[in-house]
Amino acid sequence: MDELPDQLVWDILGRVRKTVDRNSVSLACKRLYELDNEQRSFLRVGCGLDPANEALASLCNRFPNLTKVEITYSGWMSKLGKQMDDQGLLILSGNCPSLSDLTLSYCTFITDMGLRHLASCSKLSALKLNFTPRITGCGILSLVVGCRNLTILHLIRCLNVNSVEWLEYLGKLETLEDLTIKNCRAIGEGDLIKLGPSWQKLKRLQFEVDANYRYMKVYDRLAVDRWQRQLIPCENMQELSLVNCIISPGRGLACVLGKCQNLEKIHLDMCVGVRDSDIVSLAQKSSNLRSISLRVPSDFSLPLLMNNPLRLTDDSLKAIAQNCLMLETVRISFSDGEFPSFSSFTLNGILSVIQNCPVRELALDHVYSFNDVGMEALCSAQHLETLELVRCQEITDEGLQLVSQFPRLCVLRLSKCLGITNDGFKTLVGSFKLDSLAVEDCPQISERAIHGAARSISFRQDLTWMY
Repeated sequence: MDELPDQLVWDILGRVRKTVDRNSVSLACKRLYELDNEQRSFLRVGCGLDPANEALASLCNRFPNLTKVEITYSGWMSKLGKQMDDQGLLILSGNCPSLSDLTLSYCTFITDMGLRHLASCSKLSALKLNFTPRITGCGILSLVVGCRNLTILHLIRCLNVNSVEWLEYLGKLETLEDLTIKNCRAIGEGDLIKLGPSWQKLKRLQFEVDANYRYMKVYDRLAVDRWQRQLIPCENMQELSLVNCIISPGRGLACVLGKCQNLEKIHLDMCVGVRDSDIVSLAQKSSNLRSISLRVPSDFSLPLLMNNPLRLTDDSLKAIAQNCLMLETVRISFSDGEFPSFSSFTLNGILSVIQNCPVRELALDHVYSFNDVGMEALCSAQHLETLELVRCQEITDEGLQLVSQFPRLCVLRLSKCLGITNDGFKTLVGSFKLDSLAVEDCPQISERAIHGAARSISFRQDLTWMY
């Protein structure tokens, strides 16, 4: 080992991916130990770090070239010792000059002071905060002022971030490419206007509002006009995910949907106010779209919605079928309260997408309009490889038996389907048509009946969902 050149040993160490294996290799001899210390760029620590600050200082001294650090206290209890605090972030910023990617999860002892320490990390380009309840908007502002190369920012359940001056400052920097804001109660859809020029640079946006807590902000006419006046090209946006958002015509996020020319993936989950015109505009602009996921809300009890139903129809699906000719993944779901008569999409609308686009993965949840006729139509789906059916109660054994005739299907997942029994698998057993079959919580299907229906089988039955 002593005779091998350093470059070759570095290459060998680089091929050892698992941390536990790297630790074992570094103990084999002094040379490997020293080279590993020099090469190690990633560190993940958490509850086992005790005493936290002292242990972190020791690790930083041992691994001077760390570029990525994850600190997570998921499952932490007081008996496991004190968590890392602001002093720990001071140690990190002072001993890791190459730090570019930092993740803090469930770090409940970190405050704004800790983020101010990180402001000295000039190379920091990615920061991800998950449930850091003591951090406020002031702390984030101090960090983004110091870290002017920030391209990735994730804020998840940061409950005390109630100011958005930092968002406006980031917008002026025009460096942000990946922004995730989930369940930060005081940040609303209208606040995203503060990104300003950064919309043009943004490649990935995930925005999720807490479904159980909405901080109702009143935006004046000036704010509404600002959305309408501002040109938001979003020409670099590749992935857009919106959950529990309110989409208002002519302003807010509705201004974004029709301006994403290079969008490849979109996920709209329980977004109230999305209209056919929004999806049609999106489809016409986003010819590169490869994945679409729609989960449609079913609450039509509000007077506003009763007078003016905000319901997606087949017009949306037909626009997608005509314009998104690279679409490979389609996921359509209705919320638990949806009644069959309220289904927005008909079978014809769904099939228009399957027939016109090279769909490889299709997932349907609570879609009552999809039945055995739909399964028969899938027999001509030349690209379909993965099919997932959840709570599709109109599909029977007759429809499932047609799976053996699907040209390229290799993965099938069934969950909570009441109309399918053991007889539905007769044509699949022994055929080795499928590579993978997963059956979950289907009351009329037994594990014995699906034996031999695929090369790999997963079976689970928990019927508590029925009661």
